[in-house]
Amino acid sequence: MDLSTSTALVTGANRGLGRALATELLSRGATVYAGARNPDQVDLPGAKPIAIDITDPASVAAAAQATGDVTVLINNAGSSTGADLLAAGLNDIRLEMDTHYFGTLSVVRAFAPQIAAGGGGAILNILSGLSWFSFPEAGAYCAAKSAQWSLTNTLRLQLADQRIRVAGLHVGYMDTDMARAVDAPKSDPADIARIAIDGIAAGAYEILADDAAHQAQAALSGGVSALYPQLP
Repeated sequence: MDLSTSTALVTGANRGLGRALATELLSRGATVYAGARNPDQVDLPGAKPIAIDITDPASVAAAAQATGDVTVLINNAGSSTGADLLAAGLNDIRLEMDTHYFGTLSVVRAFAPQIAAGGGGAILNILSGLSWFSFPEAGAYCAAKSAQWSLTNTLRLQLADQRIRVAGLHVGYMDTDMARAVDAPKSDPADIARIAIDGIAAGAYEILADDAAHQAQAALSGGVSALYPQLP
């Protein structure tokens, strides 16, 4: 895919991986809409700030109406409440699902017709190594990312005939605000952005960006005992 002739929308582009993705796309000549709930927070030269709250259908519809020429959609906006499935409030758990599952679906439904009308293009959903592995301290996030992975697989099949390639990026911890409290090795968002955009350009369906993602995928074939050896 020739990204230099593409028009991209990146959600959650005001910071972290989203900002790095927008920066990488701009460096390759793409026109970039930098989506954020508050577009005044976008400080990326060359990008076109646009308001979008992926949990608000009216906001999503307004963003689609304001663009019209998007050929690459990157669903990056996310949440991380740290909600435990048994102990946390249901509102926090719902927020994870509303953001990662329903929010992603809402944006795809709004922009897929636009991408198809332009002759096709690409959608990249930012998933996680935790799409494949869960731990209680972030059970709601893990469940939402697993649902987003399933959504990605389904949309990939449904949109293929419209010449829209739907990809998923799986990645572990990155040095962003979302993982600031995590005491573990973290990838540079700029490196992950480069890997992700390389994957889009190559037409990849699944992009594993680091060792954590590769390890999580490999463990799936071993079943529950491989994923969770602590179980009796």
